[in-house]
Amino acid sequence: MAKFLTQDQINEFKECFSLYDRQRKGKIEAKELITVMRCLGSNPTPSEVQRHLLSHNIDWAGELDFSTLLSIMHRQLQQEAPEEEILEAMRMADKEQKGFILASELRAKLTGLGEKLTDREVDELLKEAGVGADGRVHCEQFAKAVTHWSEKR
Repeated sequence: MAKFLTQDQINEFKECFSLYDRQRKGKIEAKELITVMRCLGSNPTPSEVQRHLLSHNIDWAGELDFSTLLSIMHRQLQQEAPEEEILEAMRMADKEQKGFILASELRAKLTGLGEKLTDREVDELLKEAGVGADGRVHCEQFAKAVTHWSEKR
């Protein structure tokens, strides 16, 4: 798995792993995996962590080594591709598959569905995405802008 991660990521993961390897035996407790993953910027659910552990035949009372953590983090990072998820949601809203939706339609969805955004937050997003004079929000541009915007916050 290490060949799919950057050296900077591996170094960061190793540093965090070392903090939780309290007995200095090259292993961390499985029950701390969710904390380690969240410290590394991932946001797994408890059931996702359980699936990762099960895929490596590790139970909550068990331990895992660094190479297992690398494997789990690689898999989790692949699952958490926010730009792709946003783009997919945008494509679903773009019923005519033209590559854009109207800013007014997007605003209604963002302020009325799921984890509702404020009008101010939507204004920031639309500004970041560069809404055209025609009121269109281009799906790919918006997905990139949202990912960039959420990283800045």
